[in-house]
Amino acid sequence: MPVTVVVGAQWGDEGKAKVIDLLSKEHGYVVRYQGGHNAGHTVVVGDERYALQLIPSGILYDHVVPVIANGVVVDLVTLFKEMDTLERRGISCERLIVSSHAHLIFPWHQAWDAVSEAARGDDKIGTTLKGIGPAYADRARRVGIRASAVLDPVAFGAAIRERAEAETVALIAAGGDPLDVDAIVEQFVALGNRLAPFVGDTVSTLHDALAAGQHLLLEGAQATFLDLDHGTYPFVTSSNPTAGVACTGTGLGPRDIDRIVGITKAYTTRVGAGPFPTELLDADGDRLVEIGREFGTVTGRRRRPGWVDCVMLRQAARINSLTELALTKLDVLDTFERVKICTGYRVDGRVLANYPDRAEVLAQVEPVYEELPGWQRPITGAREPSELPAEAQRFVDVIEREVGIPVRIVGVGAERDGYLLWN
Repeated sequence: MPVTVVVGAQWGDEGKAKVIDLLSKEHGYVVRYQGGHNAGHTVVVGDERYALQLIPSGILYDHVVPVIANGVVVDLVTLFKEMDTLERRGISCERLIVSSHAHLIFPWHQAWDAVSEAARGDDKIGTTLKGIGPAYADRARRVGIRASAVLDPVAFGAAIRERAEAETVALIAAGGDPLDVDAIVEQFVALGNRLAPFVGDTVSTLHDALAAGQHLLLEGAQATFLDLDHGTYPFVTSSNPTAGVACTGTGLGPRDIDRIVGITKAYTTRVGAGPFPTELLDADGDRLVEIGREFGTVTGRRRRPGWVDCVMLRQAARINSLTELALTKLDVLDTFERVKICTGYRVDGRVLANYPDRAEVLAQVEPVYEELPGWQRPITGAREPSELPAEAQRFVDVIEREVGIPVRIVGVGAERDGYLLWN
């Protein structure tokens, strides 16, 4: 299939990197199409763990060209820290291409993130304070600075100085701290010089690759229910992780895409504030966090745990036109005597036909569960569906039935080969 999109079907942290790493073997290009460095992904290769924030995990394969496309906002400090770490571990980043149209993040974006979040008082969104939202806001206001600007260092430095001086005045008026303008100009001109060799016309690169018969894999950050339009607003990210935006975020056309893989864990987690119908505030939730190591790759924050929610997965399938599901971390449920799958929502005694379009309604729903027996034995060694206990097979079958699309990949362990093909 020429172009595959991989998208999170929950609130993020579904294990996209593992699935992307698996699929990268059959793709020549792995492309990040939105988001910034506020979400990480981890790939386990043998005894090695690679925690990445901006660079597509396809970098771990020599044959893959990793691309940071135009829909991404790029923090240069993070990018080069990540590149340096990979290079020290023997992973070459020479193949990386950064879109000339990608917007850059600067210290004033992070400063505004902190000022804005503080101003919300007790009604905080839970942003990671990485400057992602303000950078996207600048893009929408048409005052952002693109990666192409680094190709003219003199003009780039002048643009940074002009913006930094103006932002300092505005930040002080808003109760924030002043910026060190000279230090910012010096730092980012140097970073820009380092970025310049990687900047390219990624739209032409990707279309030329398609014309040459290459297969492309497109990945977003975060997930469907953190989408700015379709997520639990305002407790969402500042961009659109959903599959439709893979086109605008890369310059590829809708007819170029023919496979859309939705990633879901065998349970659900989210970070930050916002409604969460299947959230577990009991010992089962603590077990999910402990066994699943549910702490943020970037922030270290404890994730909020809950049972898998097929109502939201059905909505994700609609919004993204999912062709299939990849079900990860099934092994986390190995020790549970009983497991639950949310199959519907009830409000005031009435079962809802669809996922609520209002967050305040979502916050009031009562989940309707189908309870199943657990398998209570380890499944990490399974590599064929028949090697799973009957109870685990039934769990996957119920998810397929409820969501209405096939499960193709089932993750049964953290290791690179810890998966099986379901259908």
